[in-house]
Amino acid sequence: ILTILGNSAVLATAVKRSSLLKSPELLTANLAAADIGMAISMYPLAIASAWNHAWLGGDASCIYYALMGFLFGVCSMMTLCAMAVIRLLVTNSPKSNSNKITKNTVRVLIALIWLYSLLWAILPLVGWGYYGPEPFGISCTIAWSKFHSSYNGFSFILSMFLLCTVLPAVTIVACYLGIAWKVHKMYQEIQNIDRIPNAAKLEKKLTLMAVLISVGFLSSWTPYAAASFWSIFNSSDSLQPIVTLLPCLFAKSSTAYNPFIYYIFSKTFRQELKQLQCCCGWRVHFLSTDNSAEHPVSMMWSG
Repeated sequence: ILTILGNSAVLATAVKRSSLLKSPELLTANLAAADIGMAISMYPLAIASAWNHAWLGGDASCIYYALMGFLFGVCSMMTLCAMAVIRLLVTNSPKSNSNKITKNTVRVLIALIWLYSLLWAILPLVGWGYYGPEPFGISCTIAWSKFHSSYNGFSFILSMFLLCTVLPAVTIVACYLGIAWKVHKMYQEIQNIDRIPNAAKLEKKLTLMAVLISVGFLSSWTPYAAASFWSIFNSSDSLQPIVTLLPCLFAKSSTAYNPFIYYIFSKTFRQELKQLQCCCGWRVHFLSTDNSAEHPVSMMWSG
């Protein structure tokens, strides 16, 4: 419910302000679309299976569930990676070059992200890799146990782990370390903190928001990755069902965090959300924060 409501609000705000959006902000909308797609396509089946105490639908629904999870998971990961790279490029580019990343460029990038994700998701369907049930029996994913039982499973899992997890994660960390170092050097050059320009303060705040989005995603999926990694080298029976279930649930919670981060850091998003609530006849009171960004969301990725 939090995922659908929160990310729907993000998408509605993006559509309402479509003419004012900066080109890299399209990646924010793409991340919200991936999160809401995961929630709609997967969570109802998982919840019904949990109430049933067993997986519903047999092999066909298991493959469908695993494919959707892999598709939207890789899409989210690659979107975060693209965000980090663009943030680094914008931060290190002169102001005169900050508009070189056009909307068409980002649209092409988003299309490539979806094609890349779809390619990896359908590979197990055409014979490279396998999908299978989770150890606790009410969810499906990549068949991690095939890592040792066949060269097919070994090559797929190793390639997927490197190209869809390790490489994007290292890129994200490297980009934000580079941004942090640049911001640190910039602050170091300015002796008087009162003379720090507003643009530099905004850059620091927007970078922090982007880092929190990435940290939220990576930290949510790390326990699941650890449990999956364990199942590669050990029997799934070596872990209690609850030990494999909790990381899976924690990973699913990653789709609900981002709207709250936007709400805390973006004054414009809060205002647009309140206007949207008024249009829908909602009466919900929100806590206000005085130290939120003064600048509109359109400045989110422009620095």
